[in-house]
Amino acid sequence: MQAHATTIVATRVRGQVALGGDGQVTLGDTIVKGSAQKVRTLRDGKILVGFAGSVADAFTLFEKFEEKLERFPGNLRRAVVELAKDWRTDRYLRRLEALLAVVDSDHLFLVSGDGNVIEPDDEIIAIGSGGPMALAAARALREHTEMAAAEVVRTALEITGDICIYTNRNITVLELGGEQA
Repeated sequence: MQAHATTIVATRVRGQVALGGDGQVTLGDTIVKGSAQKVRTLRDGKILVGFAGSVADAFTLFEKFEEKLERFPGNLRRAVVELAKDWRTDRYLRRLEALLAVVDSDHLFLVSGDGNVIEPDDEIIAIGSGGPMALAAARALREHTEMAAAEVVRTALEITGDICIYTNRNITVLELGGEQA
């Protein structure tokens, strides 16, 4: 049985940065949890991280990422590149099934186990089962509204929760500085 678990979306709007995720975890065709926390703050609220995929794998990656942040303080780009390199080449890490969305005040990164570190041109990241729907919603909201970053993230997740069977409306949105919206 494959576990499906998530929609994570992040964006920057007029200098504001927000990242959010839903709370649903699904095993096969059964919802097994509706209130999972898939987003967190690091570095005293200066970095926001969300994951899609296996929870145990994501926590392993969070630990490895925190080690990289310690090793390369103040250099998020280098930390995510080094994490991706380890993730791709290490025999144990290579088997981890997850995606990470990592953001700070200057950068938004999608990090994967196949070595990808992607910084999107439009400053929107969306991952997980509902990622394509959340990406489309966030792009439309940014283009056609004056919403703040946290509002774009929340509304994109709500729209996705109404469409994607692997996404619910139990939403957590974080903004830089540790604020919850």
